[in-house]
Amino acid sequence: MFSQHTGIRRAGAALAVPLALASAAAAHAEAPYPNRPIRVVLPSGAGTVTDQTARLIAERLSTSLKQPVVIDNRPGAGGNIAAIAVARAPADGYTLLFGTFGSLAVNKSLYDKPGYDPLKDFAPVASVAYLPNVLVVHPSVPARTVPELLALARKEPGKLTYGSFGNGSSSHLAGELFTHMAGVSITHIPYKGSAPSMTDLIGGRLTMMFDSVSTALPYIRDGRVRALAVTTQKPSDQLPGVPTLAAAGVPGYELTAWFGVVAPTGTPKAVVDRLNSEIVASLKQPEMASKLASQGTVPFPSTPAQFGSYIRAQYEKWDGLIKSANIRVEQ
Repeated sequence: MFSQHTGIRRAGAALAVPLALASAAAAHAEAPYPNRPIRVVLPSGAGTVTDQTARLIAERLSTSLKQPVVIDNRPGAGGNIAAIAVARAPADGYTLLFGTFGSLAVNKSLYDKPGYDPLKDFAPVASVAYLPNVLVVHPSVPARTVPELLALARKEPGKLTYGSFGNGSSSHLAGELFTHMAGVSITHIPYKGSAPSMTDLIGGRLTMMFDSVSTALPYIRDGRVRALAVTTQKPSDQLPGVPTLAAAGVPGYELTAWFGVVAPTGTPKAVVDRLNSEIVASLKQPEMASKLASQGTVPFPSTPAQFGSYIRAQYEKWDGLIKSANIRVEQ
């Protein structure tokens, strides 16, 4: 029989359950960051250089933070899908974006409605690494230096061609910046990725292209393409004797494909600083530098403020070029 005392006991037990859950949740929330797994969203698929670099950082963070750091590959729409997912995530430090040159500095200008604003929707955490690119030509091209290549381009405007990974890609922008700064006309041929454009360059159906040093290096070594210059401010250790474009005939030229970590805007400063400290510490380890070098990337550590300034400067640089060249990407 249900008595008044029985009802009170049952009511008390029922009340105790949500109170216990609330107490546990409060204790969980008050525990030092991090107290649960961290998700790092990537704007690229598995096996890419971006993915490999992110996994190296995630592995180090898992060890130093004593929590699992899980990679979530979300390729598509030039990186917009991943960026939107993180921009809309809770600002608690448990969802991060392993952003790229495209998703953080270029897409805002390339797309009419990217779905996020990299300058407003993210709190910069740390730059991680950059990927040197190289200007390569087919061996049949009668130019062994950048000035000689520019002379050919000026002699027959529009006849030379350069391939890219697609409209708005880093290789496309590298070519646009080159022609813009050098004042020459070279025809752009977009492809769907690096492999088909390199295939056509090797086959002699293209004059030139800009590709990552790590991708182009095997073809340079076996003589199927010729390296004329790297696009970074400093020469590449992997290509001794190959000058920078800035030193080879296009003063001020610089392009790097870079990676960095950002969090949703509003993420507590203490969390951002903790993540920055751990990422920078990992990048300064000789073993990490060696692993990054093996995949063609170079460590690029920074403070959150430095990374934020860099993102804005990169956006302003490429926004001007994209608008002047009228480069658009259909969604």
